[in-house]
Amino acid sequence: MYLLEVRDLTKHFGGIRAIDEVWFRAKEGSIMSIIGPNGAGKTTLFNCLTGITRPTKGVISFFDREITRLGRDSIVKLGVARTFQNIRLFREMTVIENVMVSQHCRTRSGLLSAIIRSSSFRDEEKAIREKALEYLELVGLEAYPDTIASSLPYGSQKRLEIAKALATEPRLILLDEPTAGMNPQETGAMMGLIKKLQGLGKTIILIEHDMKVVMGISENIVVLDHGMKIAEGTPSEIKCNPMVIEAYLGKEH
Repeated sequence: MYLLEVRDLTKHFGGIRAIDEVWFRAKEGSIMSIIGPNGAGKTTLFNCLTGITRPTKGVISFFDREITRLGRDSIVKLGVARTFQNIRLFREMTVIENVMVSQHCRTRSGLLSAIIRSSSFRDEEKAIREKALEYLELVGLEAYPDTIASSLPYGSQKRLEIAKALATEPRLILLDEPTAGMNPQETGAMMGLIKKLQGLGKTIILIEHDMKVVMGISENIVVLDHGMKIAEGTPSEIKCNPMVIEAYLGKEH
């Protein structure tokens, strides 16, 4: 079953076509990578998928429901989460507070309950904290719940971003450069975490420049160049595609 379908997706910024009639589908429970040179339109694509940017034309469907014109909050509630290339944490809050805040899109207590701290609010806050600890254990940060987020090492901050994404209870997780700036050991651990998320039934789409990561965990790869999709296929197919080699892989290999 296809969890996500993108048809004829186009985004103009003035006279520039950041994305130009892009088509692809992502199977439920799969890992897909979006690759391409800098300026290929990868982040703009993610922004369109998550409601940050409204496409100029085209259709985005999530579980057969069109989400093209929905806002960010509505898309998150439907089950789409993302991380960012530039880490976005509440830097002066603790690790567990970062994850707890992200769960509030799924909570029931209103503002009045929070102000008077009703029994239902206290019960829900307790459940949120327990769930946050589960997410921290999943990403390997269970030993640091009360650590200030900004004091975590870079690789751990990346993991915290993923825990925050998981806290929204997504079915689809978009990872923007999850291994950027990591050493080989951290990169290997991140690849293991992404595979673990897949094992939990999550669908993963990642933007990634590290070809060892892309070829090592992807089932399907979409290649963009100047906003256009120039290729799609398995890692073995993409490695041998002349257009991909000329536009991208050849520059590194």
